[in-house]
Amino acid sequence: MLTVNAERTGDVAVVQCSGRLVRGESVTALRNAVVSQRDVRVVVLDLCSLEFVDANGLGTLVSLQHWTRARGIQLKLVNSSAFVCDLLKRTGLDHVFDTSTLADSLWVLSGADRECRRGASRLAGSVAVQHSAVAHAM
Repeated sequence: MLTVNAERTGDVAVVQCSGRLVRGESVTALRNAVVSQRDVRVVVLDLCSLEFVDANGLGTLVSLQHWTRARGIQLKLVNSSAFVCDLLKRTGLDHVFDTSTLADSLWVLSGADRECRRGASRLAGSVAVQHSAVAHAM
């Protein structure tokens, strides 16, 4: 049995999953929870309490990745249990999904990542200008 709890803040939806993501009602519950978040920028699937995933569960995750991507929505898998991490690695799906810890995702979603990138761009531009000035001086 899978328990799904969805919360939304602005244009970010967090869907918490606990239990077993297996064929039947659980994959339907997850699919409905994600598909109902049509007008968001990001859907975060918190998988820390996900105990087991079968082939249908994996297929559902891949299907949801395609569904969100087709609508310009980012799908992020966070806090994957050790079992889920191992399963994603063994199937190669760890390269398909955007996975991270919840803390990392919240940092990125807060905009801190954008500020960090802007700062890095400004620094890189400054270094390039200084390098150019030194090269011309020689």
